[in-house]
Amino acid sequence: MHGHEWDATDAAGPAPGDDPARPGGERPEGHRLVPLATALLQDDGLILHWSEDAEALLGYPAEEAVGSHAAQLLTDESDRTEVLGLFQRIMGGPGWSGVFPVRHRDGHQVDLEFRTYPIAGPAGTLLLLATASDTRALHAVEADLAVLDGVFDRSPIGMAVYDTGLRYVRINESLALMNGVPVAAHLGRRISAVLPGINSSEIEQIMRQVLKTGRPVVDARSHGRVPGDPTRDRAWSASYFRLEDSTGRIFGVCSSIIDVTERFQAEARAAKAQERLATIAEATARIGTTLDLQRTAEELIEAVVPKFADFATVDLLEPVLRGAEPTAVPSDKTITLRAVAVGESYETGLASAVDIVGETSEYSPDRSYVQCLRSGKPLLRAHVDEEALRGLVASEDRVAPGMAAGIHSYLMVPITARGMVLGGSEFIRMRNPEPFTAADVALAEELVARTALALDNARLYRRERETALTLQRSLLPQEVHRTLGLEIAYRYLPSSVVSEVGGDWFDVVPLSCGRVALVVGDVMGHGIRAAATMGQLRTVARTLATLDMPPEQVLTRLDETASGIGEGQFATCICAVYDPLEHTVQVASAGHLPPVRVAPDGTASVVDVPPGVPLGVGGVAFESIEFTIPEGGMVALYTDGLVERRGQDLDAGIDRLARTLAGPGRTLEESCDAVLGALVTDGTEDDIAMIMARVLPLPADRIATLPLSGGGRLPGTARRFTRATLDAWGLAALTDYAELLVSELVTNALLHADAPRRLRLFRDRVLTVEVADAGGQAPQLRPFAEQDEGGRGMFLVSELAQRWGSRLTRDGKVVWAELELPFGAS
Repeated sequence: MHGHEWDATDAAGPAPGDDPARPGGERPEGHRLVPLATALLQDDGLILHWSEDAEALLGYPAEEAVGSHAAQLLTDESDRTEVLGLFQRIMGGPGWSGVFPVRHRDGHQVDLEFRTYPIAGPAGTLLLLATASDTRALHAVEADLAVLDGVFDRSPIGMAVYDTGLRYVRINESLALMNGVPVAAHLGRRISAVLPGINSSEIEQIMRQVLKTGRPVVDARSHGRVPGDPTRDRAWSASYFRLEDSTGRIFGVCSSIIDVTERFQAEARAAKAQERLATIAEATARIGTTLDLQRTAEELIEAVVPKFADFATVDLLEPVLRGAEPTAVPSDKTITLRAVAVGESYETGLASAVDIVGETSEYSPDRSYVQCLRSGKPLLRAHVDEEALRGLVASEDRVAPGMAAGIHSYLMVPITARGMVLGGSEFIRMRNPEPFTAADVALAEELVARTALALDNARLYRRERETALTLQRSLLPQEVHRTLGLEIAYRYLPSSVVSEVGGDWFDVVPLSCGRVALVVGDVMGHGIRAAATMGQLRTVARTLATLDMPPEQVLTRLDETASGIGEGQFATCICAVYDPLEHTVQVASAGHLPPVRVAPDGTASVVDVPPGVPLGVGGVAFESIEFTIPEGGMVALYTDGLVERRGQDLDAGIDRLARTLAGPGRTLEESCDAVLGALVTDGTEDDIAMIMARVLPLPADRIATLPLSGGGRLPGTARRFTRATLDAWGLAALTDYAELLVSELVTNALLHADAPRRLRLFRDRVLTVEVADAGGQAPQLRPFAEQDEGGRGMFLVSELAQRWGSRLTRDGKVVWAELELPFGAS
């Protein structure tokens, strides 16, 4: 350093607070790892400059040290001769370095490592620049550096240092071996250049973020293939932190990397297993929510597309769809399958290669599909080519569209329940690049097994439902006979819920003397048992009504029947008997909804009928009421399925029915349609039975009435009235029989009742002869001997009439007899 020009101001020493080791004199933030003391001495050892680090090492402030002789300040008197001799040698030589003990201001010795540099001062004077460091601090730094180098070079963990441009600056052997690239081939290059087979862009993005924010990143995952193992995917976990000095200057990024391929693969396997479990759980909740075959098949498709397959189908054997018991798949016959559900994750173009829903295909016994069904085991074609596809499809013309759509992996699982094959489910991958695996087969088998159970339940239910519906329809009236003086319309709607077959029924029962019984009932519950109970109750009700029992007695007997059918068999019922001659309706209810009456002017009201208790409860008497319906008036009977809706008040439904029926001008058929249109908008959860009856004018040539009074001449008067009436009606052929019947009935009333009151002739489907009297005891057929003078009257009536009977009225009874009309008479 000889020849260096020294400015005179330098010899004056540093300004307070200045440090010649740093421009501007400012102290760095933080502390130096190894303080470096500097001092400038004259050739006689006088100190000209003393740095802050010198003060820190030795305790002497600059104002005390500058101007003092170094030997006197820093050494003991016993060592001074040696020190001065060394100083002279240093001043006369090119420089010196070594360790020398120096006295601290508090008296203890400090071993310093010196380096000296003779320099030229002002006017050619010789000066000495000395630097010194504490040997203990140097040894500590050297130890730390040795440890760091050992960690970096010998660590089994991959480690690397990158500059701010993300280029390798240093890399240990472990990471080089991990990458399969020599250490030298890394240096100066970026990750993307050294390892193009991994996700380098994501890694570098993380490193940039660390450089920018200074926040370390732990367990950042990377994956791909490296030159050292180019055939296998690997995975690594890396941690990154920023490198900077004590001043905050950024040098780059350091990373530590470990190979986690096995853990990554285990996690991937666990994730797939978790995904399969989630799929099964979701499918379990989704599949089998209804008892509908097609909907159940659709639920399987929804569960697997697109998560499991790009395309899926469910095909069922034709007998299964008809509800028949499945049989073994024949080995020598063609089988027919119908597409029940098809789904795809995108527009695959497979429409021409598979059946659309509802279409059928025939498969010959040599097809792989049929062989799979016959075996009951899954069919896996992990990699599908044209030849493999040819054996899978139903016909040759489906091969080309399938290949064009990109089919590359195929899985078919037979749908089996109770050991019998119901059909098959196909799963196809096209955009999904992964082929089906053994794990996928297991998952598909689990899903299809759950679907098969639901499908078989739906099949069994469909068969039961169809049986119940057939039974139900067979028990309902097949034809409603025309009734004189009354127009009748009716509707019957089965439940719109596929799983429900109800026990609703209605009946129109022709009675004697032109009367008609209207019966509507509803067995509680659903299914075949409810339908069978309905049939029993309907038959009993019809029989009882034809015996001329009043409605309350009909219900009493029905209650006994329902109680005898079995525990828990309850039903509601309403029975109304209309008399066209009196225009009266007598009605009784067993827990049923009240009828709605509509006056000729269109005013609608709910009839207040004693509600009674349901049939089957037992032990409760029923009551009936009677009301009049004038010509043009109407009455409606119905079951709760018409007016009851979930979440709505039942009375609100009845009021809505009454409002819909109100207003004149509609036919009965139009009224029925209007009611269904207003009250049944979205289907119904229960069956609906409804009868509407409107009173019509009674033709004058259909009825003739003769009041009876006057004692013993009454039979003759009645016979003459009968003959004249039948002649006028064109029924002279029945005159003789009718006169005999009239004579016997009137005579019987004279002998055994208080008095006959009325003779009525009524012509409808039959000719009815009716005699009303004040007696309360029904006539009986009594045995008689040949010598008896009387007792043959009712026996003669029974022999002449097609049928006969009696019924009680409010003021006595009516005895009637019917004669069949001649052919062609009406």
